[in-house]
Amino acid sequence: MKNSGNARAKKEAEQEQQYRSWVEVDLGNLTHNWREIRRLVGPHVRILQVVKADAYGHGAIEVSNVALQSGATHLGVANADEGVQLRVGGIEVPIIILSPSIDSEIPGIIKYNLTPSVSDIGFARELSRRLKKAGVKLPVHIEADTGMGRGGTLYSEAFDMIREVHSLPNITIEGIFTHLSSSEIENDEYNLRQWELFKELLDKLEKSGISIPIRHMANSGGVLNFQTFHLEMVRPGIMSYGIYPSPELESKAKLLPVMSFKTRVMLLKDFPEGHGIGYNRTYVTKGPTRIATIPVGYGDGYGRILSNQSNVLIRGTRAPVVGRVSMDMCTIDVTHIPACEIGDEVVLLGRQGKEYISANEIAAKAQTISYEILCALGKRAPRVFVHKGKVDTVEPRLRRIFIPDEEKSLSRIDNVIRRCFQARAEDTEMGDAIFYEMFETLFGKEDRRLELRTNFRYEISVADFPKKEVQDDPQTINYFKVTTHIEYTKTLRNNPFIIGCALNNQQLSELFEDPRCEYRWLLFGRDALFKESDFQVDRVCVDQEVVPIIRSGYTTRGYEIWCGGDVLKKKINRPVRLKIDIQTKKYKSSNNFSVYLVYPTRGLDISFHYAGTKLKNVREVSFFAGKHPYPQVVTERGKSIRLAIADDDWVFPNSGVTFIWDL
Repeated sequence: MKNSGNARAKKEAEQEQQYRSWVEVDLGNLTHNWREIRRLVGPHVRILQVVKADAYGHGAIEVSNVALQSGATHLGVANADEGVQLRVGGIEVPIIILSPSIDSEIPGIIKYNLTPSVSDIGFARELSRRLKKAGVKLPVHIEADTGMGRGGTLYSEAFDMIREVHSLPNITIEGIFTHLSSSEIENDEYNLRQWELFKELLDKLEKSGISIPIRHMANSGGVLNFQTFHLEMVRPGIMSYGIYPSPELESKAKLLPVMSFKTRVMLLKDFPEGHGIGYNRTYVTKGPTRIATIPVGYGDGYGRILSNQSNVLIRGTRAPVVGRVSMDMCTIDVTHIPACEIGDEVVLLGRQGKEYISANEIAAKAQTISYEILCALGKRAPRVFVHKGKVDTVEPRLRRIFIPDEEKSLSRIDNVIRRCFQARAEDTEMGDAIFYEMFETLFGKEDRRLELRTNFRYEISVADFPKKEVQDDPQTINYFKVTTHIEYTKTLRNNPFIIGCALNNQQLSELFEDPRCEYRWLLFGRDALFKESDFQVDRVCVDQEVVPIIRSGYTTRGYEIWCGGDVLKKKINRPVRLKIDIQTKKYKSSNNFSVYLVYPTRGLDISFHYAGTKLKNVREVSFFAGKHPYPQVVTERGKSIRLAIADDDWVFPNSGVTFIWDL
């Protein structure tokens, strides 16, 4: 009984990890198909992997990485956003936008170093103008329309346009291409006509002294049918994913399908004869019938046109789709599969046992082509990437359409993070509290720029005031003389910046609100008793260069010292080493000294020196938040206490240390 219970618990745990619906992408098959492509084109032809439309639904970033590992030199996308997505995903190779671009895409093209295709001289002129203004150069590929009638400049106008593009500043013509209209049909003479026109254009350019290094025209059909068309580079798309452009080409390469679409039986019901199934009762049971409901519909790319005519696989057996395919569900006749159970795997695309449902089969029933099926299936499903039969990674579908750097991206990122905190805390209110506390602490309320400190060093020395200074000002007997040295590395944001001394907590809060304030000191006292000598900045350096004090004076938020000048102009938005030396004072009646870290800090060294004073039993209480919350503490009795965190460890805001002593 015990073993039975354990087995049941294990099965339930496994079921909890199962997906409602999912798309499997076999990376091993993708690699195999790439070897076939390389075999067909030879070792010297460059290969551009087409990954537009999220790599035909397979996952653009993951497919790109496999293609690059297999030898791809370029990637092809449909628009600038798809290129940005790859760049954000860490892809660094040339990315060619195969469709015509528009002027509004130019900033993204320049920022992310994308290679646009040029079909229009007006776009080329605007691109050149903006490149010149930005002080950068960019390669382009010219598309010539030799008969596709879609993108590209007309063949009859191509030569003149290319000559002008060639003369434009900051633009280099790296490539030229055309697109075949019917490459999947080997005997279609139109292919040869396009080839002749393209070849004539290339010859004319060569004779005029315009040499373009990369020429390409072979898509998947061109790779399979026309070796002559391979030129310097080919552009395989659908064949990379294991689908032949036409059934007639299956003998020319051994391709393996990469995508499978799977779901599970979510409900089983038995119906009598004459019972309607689905919207409008387009299917009526002809006898006692068992119906399985699956959580897939046209909202998942499984088209309504497949109603009452498609099949799925359950327990290695074909089962017909009956009734209307609705948005989120469809119904399957499983009367002939008596062993079918809730939770059983259902294959809509792919193999199960000896049976196989291909994209071409689904496309034929949907009266479309396999390209559309692959791009549409599993819109809401996670992608499960499989290698050698084992799960490699799992990625949510929405990740692949998320581009962090687009307009309003900050709010989108914030919402994703906030939802994650809600899920982790298992409570919406608590998740929001964590989120808002974190963001106000890390980013502030206005500019939201993350302020970081690295290699933070803080030396504090306390001593009694010399007798002469006590004679000159008897009040100093109640104070310790404090000297501090602080230094850290950060990205400099402001010129000038402020060093502030607050006399109360309200003033301190106001200084914290000002992003220009680099250092803040709290000196409790009455305004009337404050003198400039109570808070003296001896030296401020940035990268060993002394930064002059521009002005100083008492304001409503305390005593402010402004530092800056020409020495900082070239250092703005660059990492710098900042050093500040200060002399001030502290009440003796207070038996503690606190250091607070208000920014994320990596690596720190804080030392408190008190030799020569009458402080007794000096100790530290640290409150650090981070991976390693307990700093290394070195105590030299009667002299100093030192705390350190390794330079590669982070300490989060609201951390700090308080030094305590007995009077």
